[in-house]
Amino acid sequence: MRLSIASHHPDILGEGAIWHMGQQRLYWVDAFAPAIRRLDPETGAVESFAMPADIGSFVFCADGTLIGGMRTGFNHIDLASGRVSPIANPVERHPQLMLNDGKCDRRGRYWCASVYLEFVGREAEIFRLDPDLSVRRMDGGFIIGNGIAFSPDDRRMYFADTRDETVWLYDLDIDSGAIGNRRRFFSTSDIEGLVDGATCDEDGNYWCALVHGAAVACISPEGRMLRRIPVPAKHPTMVAFGGPDLRTLYVTSSTRLLPADARSAWPDAGKVFVIHGLGVRGIPEPIFTMPQPN
Repeated sequence: MRLSIASHHPDILGEGAIWHMGQQRLYWVDAFAPAIRRLDPETGAVESFAMPADIGSFVFCADGTLIGGMRTGFNHIDLASGRVSPIANPVERHPQLMLNDGKCDRRGRYWCASVYLEFVGREAEIFRLDPDLSVRRMDGGFIIGNGIAFSPDDRRMYFADTRDETVWLYDLDIDSGAIGNRRRFFSTSDIEGLVDGATCDEDGNYWCALVHGAAVACISPEGRMLRRIPVPAKHPTMVAFGGPDLRTLYVTSSTRLLPADARSAWPDAGKVFVIHGLGVRGIPEPIFTMPQPN
């Protein structure tokens, strides 16, 4: 196993990492810059695209555009033109709410969780943006919505409430998009770090960033920690498999969460790391199914 730095530019809050198979590029967000970034792993070059509002995550569309989960709700994003167009805003009831972590399922629906930025009460919810651009509230009563991932057999959806120290597991009906039978999958109450962004490998293991814990973890489908891999940032935030064979793991991180007096101890905070040689393979991320013109 070998860890190196993929992007040396320190993000305020790197999040939402996702690999584009067609382009062979890594995309992610700096939530509070706010910006979307794109890495060419062959050259190390990073492009940045400024966003008009804080952004927590995004998914790809077939035409090369994106759908983003932002402080202003769901938005259609065209990086080529710089155009950001509103779709729907399920978090407009309070300015401290924003859309946060999100993923597409393999029927082209965008699942996105919210966060109340003061971490007060249980204001976070899970929303689902469907191909007809309608929004459905799927669950709620959480502190911070994170760690959304889907099992390779499409029968499970994982969801982490970071501050509640819990990863929840739902049964997923992939055809209807219904979720149910929520139960506790994994708890971080007895370990260092809290679950932030996550993904699944082709064997069904759940890989997650342990924010505050300077590590990423691999958890079996039975909820047992199989591996804990240290990273040189106190606050890793998201993991994503990439590379031509999806066998490398990218890890974003944050400088915002690090106190000023601790920054000298973590000089690589906010950078994007890449881990080779894990011996596992990821799953291609699905794309959002945009409505077809009449």
